[in-house]
Amino acid sequence: MNSNYINKYNNIFQQIGDHAKIVLATSHQDKVTARKMSFLIMNGIFYFQTDKTFRKYQDIQDNENVALCLDNIQIEGICKEIGHPLDHQDFCKYFQKYFLSSFQSYSHLENERLFMVEPTFIQRWNYIEGKPIIEQIYIHQKECIEKDYQ
Repeated sequence: MNSNYINKYNNIFQQIGDHAKIVLATSHQDKVTARKMSFLIMNGIFYFQTDKTFRKYQDIQDNENVALCLDNIQIEGICKEIGHPLDHQDFCKYFQKYFLSSFQSYSHLENERLFMVEPTFIQRWNYIEGKPIIEQIYIHQKECIEKDYQ
């Protein structure tokens, strides 16, 4: 694994932080929808909760490919349901810390489900010495490509 990949990967996740409001985009039968969600980020994985009666839940059941967008960062990934939020102690600990009102209002509800998004591709627009560049991270290949934007 090359050091440029590791440095860029770590730098991007440092920019994102351990929690954020991130736009989640899903698609189902050629219809794309997006909404801002409360996310926790732990060990390079994105976690969110939602109600199993919501449209995004059905979208993900039918198509696990999702996209996330935060500031100048776009992320493509695979989304998987992993159970009820209260069955995951680390999630509860940090979701309560960072999103207390959402935790208190929703996490205990019977229909709530916890999801994880494992990134497969990350793209960030950045500036190096005043020049715009596009940084592309291919997670499974552990490869980083920088392109000048012209």
